[in-house]
Amino acid sequence: MCEEEENEIFSRIITTDETQIHQYDPKSKQESVHWTKRGEKPPLKFKVQKSQLKIMATILWDCEGILLIDYLPKGTTMNGQYYADLITRLRSVVVEKRRGKVSRSVLLLQDNIPVHTSKVSKAALRKTGFKEIDHSPYSPDLGPCNYFLFKNLKSDLRGKIFEGEYEIKCAVEAHFASEDKEYFLGGLSKLKDKCLKCIVLSGDYIKKCLKKNWHIHII
Repeated sequence: MCEEEENEIFSRIITTDETQIHQYDPKSKQESVHWTKRGEKPPLKFKVQKSQLKIMATILWDCEGILLIDYLPKGTTMNGQYYADLITRLRSVVVEKRRGKVSRSVLLLQDNIPVHTSKVSKAALRKTGFKEIDHSPYSPDLGPCNYFLFKNLKSDLRGKIFEGEYEIKCAVEAHFASEDKEYFLGGLSKLKDKCLKCIVLSGDYIKKCLKKNWHIHII
């Protein structure tokens, strides 16, 4: 498959996942390494833990950027109906922000958690006309949100203290606003190499992935 054909496939993909973002997430030992001159004492460090205040964010994005960020309201449960409503909203956003994308057949890449696989979620997905890409269980290495988007987002936010939910949301959105289209396309395109690596390693779930023609075409 030529590069032009690959880019055409990646241009049709929308991927999504949920993640928790804390008011304060301390840096790891490696990230907080402090260089000192010979003979100097290292600065005194106190053991800190993640804050209790956190928000759940569902992020939906494609090769051009963020389409929709949904923050789960306090006291609300993320269930099949909530996610189904989110998928319905997504279609409206795609029509507004990505002219012609719906007519080219959107490919939705999501994992297999119960919320995504519930009957009401599947029904909402069928109504949108989107096609779902098969995603093997227990394979976060094949999820662009996990290996790319969330990893970079949390690395950027780690070590910063936010006053409350509003500041957390502003920081999340500022992080993504600072990135261009090439950033998102690059992260999504890494999926091809991830699939190839898993195949080379003979992962059990890769055999399941190959049952779908989409993975064969990408490779």
